[in-house]
Amino acid sequence: MVFTTRLSGAGRAGGRNKFESQLRRLNITQKNGRPNHPTTQGKVERFQQTLKKWLRARGQQPESISRLQLLLDEFTDEYNNRRPHRSLPHHATPSALYSRLTKATPLGFRDHDTHNRVRQDRVDSSGSITLRVNSKLHHIGIGRTHTRTHVIVLIQDLNVRVVHAATGEILTELEVDPTRDYQPQKNRKIQNP
Repeated sequence: MVFTTRLSGAGRAGGRNKFESQLRRLNITQKNGRPNHPTTQGKVERFQQTLKKWLRARGQQPESISRLQLLLDEFTDEYNNRRPHRSLPHHATPSALYSRLTKATPLGFRDHDTHNRVRQDRVDSSGSITLRVNSKLHHIGIGRTHTRTHVIVLIQDLNVRVVHAATGEILTELEVDPTRDYQPQKNRKIQNP
């Protein structure tokens, strides 16, 4: 209740506690881990442990909020740009891995006759999303490894790109075959690993 009232009766009625109100005033989006799901909290706890250890190693502790902010900025740069991460392939830094990922771009020249849409979706339990084309639903397989992944779907007429919402990685790109309900793999232009 200290961090959020969304899970209580008051939160469902639209109330906020002081912490939520302060975050809103600062234009900060609050994201809470799922209750009773320790693996989600583990990532945050590990990050906080790394940050605290780094701050303690600085010796003299900051005497003001502005000095603390300078240290936090220094840590953020170190953590994202210079420090190798054991959990990432080849012990890369987060910025190096992010810069190597393929990013979504427009599918080509757009003229006034094209129908462009951007949609947010979530991969279902069978590893696919559905897309309506000409009033008919089509199933696009993304892969069961991406179950429950939030995606952005970029649609230009029959050309479709499905992008991982958090990383920008292109999960699949294809041209929809309007005669088929399920879009076959051979119809794919690219498939990132």
